Amino acid sequence: MEERDDYKFLKIKDAITAINQKVNLIGVVLEFGFPKTTRGTDCFCSLKIVDESYPKPGIPVNFFMAQMENLPSVGSPGDIIQLSRVVMKTHNDGVYALFNKKFSSFALYEGKNGEDFLPYQCSLFRPRDHDSKFIEGLRKWLVDFHVDEGVSTFSFLREMKEGQHANLSCKILHVCEIAKNEWMVLVWDGTDSPPISINTNPEHKMNEQLPLQLEPSPPLPRDLLCTFPTVGTILRVIIDKVNQKHVLHLLKTGEWVKFISILCEVRAGLWCGVLTPFTKLRYLSNEDHFVLSCQRSYNERLSLKLGRIPYWCFPWCSPITEVDYDDMPFVTLMDVLTYSEATARFKCIIRVVAAFPWRAEDFSHHGTYRIRLTIEDPTARIHAFIYAEDGEKFFDGKQSIDVLTRKRDKLLGVAISNDSKVTNPAPRNPPWVQCCLKSYYLDKNDIWGSRQYRIFGTKLVD
Repeated sequence: MEERDDYKFLKIKDAITAINQKVNLIGVVLEFGFPKTTRGTDCFCSLKIVDESYPKPGIPVNFFMAQMENLPSVGSPGDIIQLSRVVMKTHNDGVYALFNKKFSSFALYEGKNGEDFLPYQCSLFRPRDHDSKFIEGLRKWLVDFHVDEGVSTFSFLREMKEGQHANLSCKILHVCEIAKNEWMVLVWDGTDSPPISINTNPEHKMNEQLPLQLEPSPPLPRDLLCTFPTVGTILRVIIDKVNQKHVLHLLKTGEWVKFISILCEVRAGLWCGVLTPFTKLRYLSNEDHFVLSCQRSYNERLSLKLGRIPYWCFPWCSPITEVDYDDMPFVTLMDVLTYSEATARFKCIIRVVAAFPWRAEDFSHHGTYRIRLTIEDPTARIHAFIYAEDGEKFFDGKQSIDVLTRKRDKLLGVAISNDSKVTNPAPRNPPWVQCCLKSYYLDKNDIWGSRQYRIFGTKLVD
């Protein structure tokens, strides 16, 4: 790219030394935060820009405007922004550019795929004849440019901690509206999120039991699930009404994105991410080191004999269950949900997070076992029934109420005190156990819609 000597455009590496001076800059938008109101009357947002002189780490540009709609609205990551008369400032040993609404101006242009030199948004800006030369130069530079920050600046989904903010790098699998003015993004990085202690009251009624997913019923269609990876957690990220108009158009299925300072929460025993006013967004190239590493690890995991068992059960699951089919390969619950045939048999390693009915004396009806378990692994949560002869196998025949209660508590991770009394209401931490599942349907006219799951060939041992 040619030197910028036409009308005092500064390269970023030169601008960072011009403290308290007004400068003109042109750069590529690498990262952007969501607009918000300040404690005063202004609206605020922050971008991070780079150019060929300063591709890493770039510099922040802070904007203050009287109205939200006057702030820059970046159409796509990698777009180009032209800035006039911004003031270079320092804060905590860092340098940033300050956009002053009284005398600064900006113009936004399409990035490397742009075909013209007309800004799609501008403020107090007058295009000049030579602008196109700088825009064209940045577009050519962008063709081979990608940011590679290394793994140390990211967290995997398996490293999430409840109530803490994290920098998560994930692939966007799907974006959907789950309620009026509430959207959800499904993201994935190939790793298994940590198992969560269950805090709900196990004696709740059926309609108060743990949900199978965070999105309201009906669940996501099977055709969509079949496009998702079958190994690794799919995290739900909640987008509220305030943020949706600023971020939805930037979330593109199939792209890798970095959420900077996303809040990790647990709802109904399921992980979710929440965008906050401090969250920032950055797209990652498919050639980024982190992206390539995730894809490589995923492919290697699929190739391993035990690659589909949960990361968190290593070196092995709890011995409290035994199965009849030792030679059957392990699969994930997402494998089960997306299997090509409605009736099939599977072997999984799961946790039992809920049972209905809860009381052991209600496990059988007229001598026949009838129980609905809620089971989960890092990929999904489903209902699985224990019925009739499969219940006889599971509980090793007819048992007393005390024996059934003890077996139930062990399976569902109920904390027991030293005097063998239930510690209530202590969080439950169900163990990882292996079980066999069979799928079947109730209505031949609606095979997939009426598909159910039963536990079979599995024994709960003392």
